[in-house]
Amino acid sequence: MFLPILFVFSLLLSSTHASVLDFCVADYTAPDGPAGYSCKKPAKVTINDLVFSGLAIPGNTSNIIKAAVTPAFADKFPGVNGLGVSIARLDLAPGGVIPLHIHPGGSEVLIVIQGSICAGFITGATNTVYLKTLQKGDVMVFPQGLLHFQVNAGGSSALAFASFSSPSPGLQIVDFALFANDLPTELVVATTFLDAAQVKKLKAVLGGTN
Repeated sequence: MFLPILFVFSLLLSSTHASVLDFCVADYTAPDGPAGYSCKKPAKVTINDLVFSGLAIPGNTSNIIKAAVTPAFADKFPGVNGLGVSIARLDLAPGGVIPLHIHPGGSEVLIVIQGSICAGFITGATNTVYLKTLQKGDVMVFPQGLLHFQVNAGGSSALAFASFSSPSPGLQIVDFALFANDLPTELVVATTFLDAAQVKKLKAVLGGTN
């Protein structure tokens, strides 16, 4: 009785090991879908797939928000594909802001490396605001799918790194969703209670039409 059971167990164990990959480096040449990128064949994986050097370079903050985000998500860092993690660098010049936005695909943990950053998020159920000015070494969490923001709270440049619970957390910035596309002005007015002049001004600034 014991030997047949042992034989069956060994077959199950060997088949499980044969079907499980240690990791799934993104194959950018293959189709991708809702589940993520296809896996590169293990024999074609190199160390360069598992290393990302872009976070050493400060982002360009010469823009309307005076800030820059340098992501190391699965579309740029193939090694994190399928692992449930990713990271990004945030550079904020004096007066810089990462506007209200959401990450529909993952939660975020932010650590301040330099300067001070006012950060907060708004709950979905009660619209409660959680707000804190973070100093060097402080860490704050932003739950998945909730509106949140970061603002440079000092007179010098600020630097932070954000880790995510997804290789592709996604991003939607409220200002750009409303004013950087062709959503008709009258609909923006109706759904935001702003007046038409304000909406048209913001569309002009952010590149929207209609």
